[in-house]
Amino acid sequence: MPGTLVFDPADTLTRVSLLAYGPESYIEEEIQDISRLSSLLAEWPVVWLNIDGLGNESVLRDLGEKLTIHRLVLEDIVNVGQRSKAEFYQDQVFVVLRMPEADWAASEQVSLILSPGLVVTVQEHVGDCFDPVRDRIRHGKGKIRERGADYLAYAIMDAVVDRYFPALDQAGEALDIIEEEVFASSSSDTLLQLHLLKRKLVAVRKAISPHREMLNLVMRDAGENFKPDTMPYLRDCYDHVVRLIDLSGAQREVASDLLQTYLSLVSNRMNEVMKVLTIMATLFIPLSFIAGLYGMNFDPNASSWNMPELGWQFGYPAALLFMGAVAVGLLVFIRRRGWM
Repeated sequence: MPGTLVFDPADTLTRVSLLAYGPESYIEEEIQDISRLSSLLAEWPVVWLNIDGLGNESVLRDLGEKLTIHRLVLEDIVNVGQRSKAEFYQDQVFVVLRMPEADWAASEQVSLILSPGLVVTVQEHVGDCFDPVRDRIRHGKGKIRERGADYLAYAIMDAVVDRYFPALDQAGEALDIIEEEVFASSSSDTLLQLHLLKRKLVAVRKAISPHREMLNLVMRDAGENFKPDTMPYLRDCYDHVVRLIDLSGAQREVASDLLQTYLSLVSNRMNEVMKVLTIMATLFIPLSFIAGLYGMNFDPNASSWNMPELGWQFGYPAALLFMGAVAVGLLVFIRRRGWM
């Protein structure tokens, strides 16, 4: 049924960390009981609740009850593998992000819930790309402490999007190396590396492309959840997504061109080999005919028509010279035709 929560017992155990801040100070700690949220929201302007792992069913159910989260949202949080999207429920915004992992071809689902004064992020595993955001909060860098929860939500989305730039930089470096290998050796390993890289680029484009639609929805339909002074930052994040899509598409085209170049080089080298073998075979066809003719062993004493050359004292060197002349003549003919 829609809204049914199915938990995987193999999921990572849940760890809940909290970061609350205002213009002057902040607190950061791991918590076990989310019932403290009410008092923290009353005390601090912005509260960031981060949940790593989906292995604790009670924590997620308590979170849903405490924040009145729609059951369809909880279902999407638990059932990972969602594409990036944005949904709106009264005073809450639900956003799904795809965060690249260490093997940048794979991505992890990050669920984000924005409500007044509160941002909740739920990740599949421990470890993320949010440390720069946390450092800005801890050290009061930039404007993040002076702004509300909507700006924090933007900062988290921007951190996820910017995570793809180093991944595509790695892809670009790999393409440069493969390009050198294509023109140097064109081995089967090069073909395998090129094929794997192309599949990774397809996976990255598939993960990043829905972010454009998601950000477009947030900017258009978020209403009061995102303040007007946060919209320019969201548009900047949107521009980053467009750049990533264009960059990944360009790299896919380069990979496809390299694949075609590889196949063309292999075909050309095979054609060169076949041309040499064909020329050698062409040279030996008349020579084989001559050798076979004089190897029929008809007795010249039985008839004057039976190969009188066999009794000639210069017959053997004459046959060799004749075969050499035929071979040279064929080589001159082939060369003048431009076949070699």
